[in-house]
Amino acid sequence: MLHQIIKRIITLAVCLLCALIATAADKQTFNIWEGTDCKAKVKLSPYLAEGSGNPACIVCPGGSYFWLDRKTEGEGVAEWLRANGISAFVLEYRTGGIAGFITHYRLLARGNRYPDMLQDVQRSIQLVRENAGEYGIDPECVGVMGFSAGGHLTAMSGMFFDSGVLQLAGVTPEVSLRPDFIAPIYPVVSLTDRSVHKRSRRGLLGEGRAISREMKDSLSLEKHVRPDMPPVFLMNCVDDPIVKYRNSELLDSAMTAAGVEHRYVQYRTGGHGFGATASKTTEEAIAWKDEFLNWLRGIFK
Repeated sequence: MLHQIIKRIITLAVCLLCALIATAADKQTFNIWEGTDCKAKVKLSPYLAEGSGNPACIVCPGGSYFWLDRKTEGEGVAEWLRANGISAFVLEYRTGGIAGFITHYRLLARGNRYPDMLQDVQRSIQLVRENAGEYGIDPECVGVMGFSAGGHLTAMSGMFFDSGVLQLAGVTPEVSLRPDFIAPIYPVVSLTDRSVHKRSRRGLLGEGRAISREMKDSLSLEKHVRPDMPPVFLMNCVDDPIVKYRNSELLDSAMTAAGVEHRYVQYRTGGHGFGATASKTTEEAIAWKDEFLNWLRGIFK
């Protein structure tokens, strides 16, 4: 009897170990700056769809540029994308951090601030494209999706792809850093309009004099829309209690004026911070997932 119990325990332990190994092998999380002069430690976690030649999407969770919602707007979104044949890569980009939010230490020390986040997403695009064969993805169908502050970062990736910020980190890519599509979801957009999300602005720019008029203007996205942006899927909710819905309307208007190919979906209800999780929003707003998938199929048909 004791022998059987021990055998079952060993079998269970082996199964658990195999599951953990399989999960680790599946994600293959790595530091995007390893092997470069940049000393930052930024994780990128692959969630690879079955097959080859798949579209790919770098996922940028939200969190006011101070923290990251890794579960709902990271892992949950990546699992949904993978289940629909899209390989996802969750990016844990640099943020101001909880200490920066509480203590304002960035008045005295630089900490993490712009352009760190943009460097992180551009480095991720570079690595995903360079290793497309290994990941089984189409290097000409690599996009970025982000939520809230991550939506702001996503939009920056589609506007500032030729800004040269990677060179500041000692990296000169040989592939294009322009995403093939971007999807800002209930994004922070303006840093100057009355609809500004001040916490995200502070998380991105830093403290005190770092939040200058020039810096706010330079990163207010409605002012930097360009005709050669990639196709854009934009979504938000009117009842969003965190990031005012006017943010997305400003971006939509600017893209329309510039002739940017885009799809803007606005829902009456849904709130904020729900990612791809139906239980955290309304039946109306969770329809964005099907809207996005249909839109993506349409632009790459």
